[in-house]
Amino acid sequence: MAESQRKLIVPKDVTDALRTVKYPGSDEDVVRLEMPQEIRIAGQRISFSLVFQKSNDPNIEALVLACEEAIKIYVGAEVEIEDNIAVKFIHDMERPVLPNVKNIIAIASGKGGVGKSTVSVNLAVALANSGAKVGLLDADIFGPSIPKMFGAEGDRPAGIKINEREMINPLEKYGVKFLSVGFFVDTDSAIIWRGPMASNALKQLISEGNWGELDYLLIDLPPGTSDIHLTMVQSVPVTGAVIVTTPQDVALADVVRGASMFQSKSIDVPVLGIVENMAWFTPAELPENKYYIFGKDGGKNLADKLGLPLLGQIPIVQSIREGGDSGNPIANESETATGVSFAEVATAVKHRVHLRNIQMAPTKKVKISRK
Repeated sequence: MAESQRKLIVPKDVTDALRTVKYPGSDEDVVRLEMPQEIRIAGQRISFSLVFQKSNDPNIEALVLACEEAIKIYVGAEVEIEDNIAVKFIHDMERPVLPNVKNIIAIASGKGGVGKSTVSVNLAVALANSGAKVGLLDADIFGPSIPKMFGAEGDRPAGIKINEREMINPLEKYGVKFLSVGFFVDTDSAIIWRGPMASNALKQLISEGNWGELDYLLIDLPPGTSDIHLTMVQSVPVTGAVIVTTPQDVALADVVRGASMFQSKSIDVPVLGIVENMAWFTPAELPENKYYIFGKDGGKNLADKLGLPLLGQIPIVQSIREGGDSGNPIANESETATGVSFAEVATAVKHRVHLRNIQMAPTKKVKISRK
């Protein structure tokens, strides 16, 4: 249906639809209980908050799904509502961090050299290609490579004053807003920072970045586990983590440690799944051939062992390296086989985020006691 022929959606359409959703075990509907709040409509995109009394309410998932279904039935099947219902709790009075960012996703790896930043950039581009609003924060303080991968090494973000507060405007390319510490240091010099200096740089990029409204903010972390990881989970509520690995055993052993850090009782950040990078080598002249030079299905088998989803397998092809070096991410070439692979990873990530958000309470910032 043409845009001009579509019915204009108004908030009353949304509340009328939601009046059909009863709270389980009650004759009251969610509107009468004043659960839907902050209703926003942009064309066919509908979003709102669903406010619960308690974070352990057993009906969260069922009610979110029922609200989605009611909107589709009574407002229109073409509306965008999936993953646009934010679950909130009436007693959670903590001031939100990055309130206009729906999902914060950490991109991590157990060790260096597995192509984590390459996956971060191409996943961000693939998500943007799907129509999502995406940001990418380069928190790999000691090896910031994202400016080069976006062809923006010589660029510098501009400052802007908002409500008397100095902010940093991210650069934007291929539909992705991005910031990196690499923009603020001499690219020919090594970055020699003690832990607190690196942590403060990350906090500044998070809190002073003028990110605006985003569906996903990806944070590209340093390899391994470090103060940067703790700073991130203490600074922002992380929706989930994606772990990047290669198939060989030496990389897989580190994945277990990385996953256990996020899943530990003190951190408690859901792991959305594993991306197996460099899964096989395919030469350009023999596109049907696969050579498993780092071993076969190591990431897939480990994901099965850990009970985590395999979000995708990315081959080694020359065009990925060329795209990273030239500042033209291969995911931007969506018709290529590798572009399709990253698009499939993006679809899997969106699905896992959607499931995580309807099955679990929102992640809170981590408070680590200092005894």
